[in-house]
Amino acid sequence: MTDGEPRPLRDATRVLRAGLPAPAQGAPPLPGPTYASHFYLEGDPATAPYVYGRYGNPTWTLYERALEELEGGPATVFASGMAAAAAVLLPLLRPGDALVAPADGYPAVRSLATGHLASRGVDVRLVPSSEPVPDSALTGARLVWLETPSNPGLEVVGIADAADRAHAAGALVAVDNTLATPLGQRPLALGADYCVSSNSKHLTGHADLILGHVAVGDAVRRDDLAAWRTETGAIAAPFEVWLAHRSLATLALRLDRQSTTALKLAERLLFREDVADVRYPGLPGDPAHEVAKRQMRSFGSIVSFTVEGGRARAERFLADCRLVDQATSFGGVRSSAERRARWGGDDVAEAFIRFSVGCEDPDDLIEDVERALDLSAG
Repeated sequence: MTDGEPRPLRDATRVLRAGLPAPAQGAPPLPGPTYASHFYLEGDPATAPYVYGRYGNPTWTLYERALEELEGGPATVFASGMAAAAAVLLPLLRPGDALVAPADGYPAVRSLATGHLASRGVDVRLVPSSEPVPDSALTGARLVWLETPSNPGLEVVGIADAADRAHAAGALVAVDNTLATPLGQRPLALGADYCVSSNSKHLTGHADLILGHVAVGDAVRRDDLAAWRTETGAIAAPFEVWLAHRSLATLALRLDRQSTTALKLAERLLFREDVADVRYPGLPGDPAHEVAKRQMRSFGSIVSFTVEGGRARAERFLADCRLVDQATSFGGVRSSAERRARWGGDDVAEAFIRFSVGCEDPDDLIEDVERALDLSAG
């Protein structure tokens, strides 16, 4: 306490009430989703808070208010993570502009950049996340896109330093914060202009919806994003947004269990001779750990490693897990994993595993993983 004022609330408390309306007699804490293609309107549309379903919705408003509280800047919700990414990339970059993006980042973003943007005359410069962006790539750049931790390699980029260098070169900075979430790191506070996230992952945590958002440092950019959403129709369904807001309340609990178990799993895998290249930003021996501990408050749920014995053994390992679903997404309450090379597009070994730690009992999960590794060796 200072002069009678309460101290700022911690994250685990903030997520419980983020975006909720003021309490009202007889009203639910979180109102149910609003379904409407149009709203009652007479006279000047500027006097009405809601006019048409593509322009705005009360359910969006509450969730965006919650995200703004957590991100530290105005947020705009979109129908998917890629819709959110496209809302930054497509209207901002024009023929002759240059985009700096990670060569090892999310494949769909790379595909959008090297396909659609490059064909429109945007100079796309791909650089590895494991190294600082070279000055030559920053020269004349319009936007620097960072992904940290990167997916699936778990490289961690120093956002503050990268943002300082990019801004000095005259470029804006966008950070894909999907793996970290706003409880893990806050890119806007570290100097980013845009913070982009796929909310389908940790933020909702139940692997049952597709959603995304962009948070920004000022209201003008927020207005531009909302206008893009309206004009392109990249709108989210009210029920999905309501589910996302409801799920936000358990984010801190889920992340705490997932990150604690992920570290234990990573530490255990280090002792196995049949596993190589174990990566987890919270692991003291990980190459990204020093940068991660300076800017991250939670290290997330993703552990990556390579199973010795090649593709066939990696497939057997996944099949022999009882508590781990084979799936391509991550961040859910149930553990999941995949042999990432099956998709192509990532520079990873054939037996590289991206493992998303869920909320199972840590001992149960680790025992299951070790049992599956033992069985797959036979």
